[in-house]
Amino acid sequence: MMRTIPIQGLEVPEAWRGTVRALLAEDVPPEWLVWSDGQAPTLFESSPTLAPPSDALVLPKSFVRLAETVLMHRQSEKFGLLYRIAWRLRYGRLRMADLSDADVVRAAHIAKAVGRDIHKMRAFVRFREVREGDTARFVAWFEPDHLIVRANAGFFVRRFAAMRWSILTPDLCIHWDGERVTESAGLAERPDLNDDGIEQLWTRYYASIFNPARLKVAAMVKELPRRYWKNLPEAELIPGLIAAAKGREAEMLVTADQAAKR
Repeated sequence: MMRTIPIQGLEVPEAWRGTVRALLAEDVPPEWLVWSDGQAPTLFESSPTLAPPSDALVLPKSFVRLAETVLMHRQSEKFGLLYRIAWRLRYGRLRMADLSDADVVRAAHIAKAVGRDIHKMRAFVRFREVREGDTARFVAWFEPDHLIVRANAGFFVRRFAAMRWSILTPDLCIHWDGERVTESAGLAERPDLNDDGIEQLWTRYYASIFNPARLKVAAMVKELPRRYWKNLPEAELIPGLIAAAKGREAEMLVTADQAAKR
């Protein structure tokens, strides 16, 4: 009998672990499961009544850590993949050290994509100052590929502990008041954030450190994808800096040659 497992809320590691442990405790094979986004079961499916998870069931820590990263991926295939790995581990049909296994390779690939998105968020969030009476709050808008906002909260707290800030995204908004992080619902579209003096300082700094002699456009676009440009104040400078790069590089070479002849 096919069983339908609702996936709402299963991105939360605790909820996912509880569901997987309960299914494994009942010896439910992966091929009996349909991971559903909320649609009603078909004639051949039934919604499960899960038994309490067995405390004796322990999954490898390396798998649990991998799963916590994979769960942040946006594709729903992750639930079936992770359960299939858990099932095979449970019955000794797989070892996490088998890096050539197709399921392990796929999970590692998904985790790598999540890791890249975590890095992109840390690199490309740009705060703008918004006045709240006599105090200032710094607000940023970011559009992640995956469900990484909550996982990145600690990084921004450590880096900007002295600021009161908010990071707004379509999935989830996080806020820091200097003492604790709170969350609110995501926003359907980018809010209108006024420019501020900090943004102008950042663009001047970016222009000052731009080195035309080291310009590699393809590599730059790979590391700074165009989809992020609309949220980066310095992105407005990029086309002009690229266009002027050859002329500036030639000037640098002439200056260096003249200095060498003195």
